[in-house]
Amino acid sequence: MRKQVAQLEFLGSFGEELPVTGLPEVAFAGRSNVGKSSLLNRILNRKKAARVSGRPGRTQHINLFQVGGSVVLADLPGYGYAKVPDAVQAVWKAFIELYLAEREALQLVVMLVDVRRDPLEMDLELLEGLLESGIPTLVVATKVDKLTKRQCKVQLDKIRRGFSLPEDLPIPFSSVTGEGREDVWDAIESYCGGRSGA
Repeated sequence: MRKQVAQLEFLGSFGEELPVTGLPEVAFAGRSNVGKSSLLNRILNRKKAARVSGRPGRTQHINLFQVGGSVVLADLPGYGYAKVPDAVQAVWKAFIELYLAEREALQLVVMLVDVRRDPLEMDLELLEGLLESGIPTLVVATKVDKLTKRQCKVQLDKIRRGFSLPEDLPIPFSSVTGEGREDVWDAIESYCGGRSGA
């Protein structure tokens, strides 16, 4: 799969009904400004596949990217950005909850958290909801390049305890250095049909 990133196709930005692709799907979720678009660009070896903005709340639809004939990656709107009107947040929330609950192609959710921030209630709610729904979830801690190794270890331990994660999570990730890229791909390939086509 990861070797098919040269065959990347942007399927579109969807605010309502999503297309049926017949391929396994991996969704990327997390609060606003956590680095979802930057992570996607890094794992796809692109600078601008996913639109990166310094303004939180930029992604307002589900953006779908097809990697060869192997997998579809879904960039979900971020949550928890205070300057987005409550009514808009409510619509996003309902749409995302419906997607997570009913998307038959969904094989894995990559849940992103900022390594510099302590776990928030909304992060815990998302993780608990995914686990209760039986949706496999990979927790990834972004922006690890912004901390020293010692600070990073402290924060990773704090996130691990806060989310009650196993020892191998969260995966530390940096869109700047590429740390964690192969680990994320390993998980995607594991949940979406092994390494066929890789």
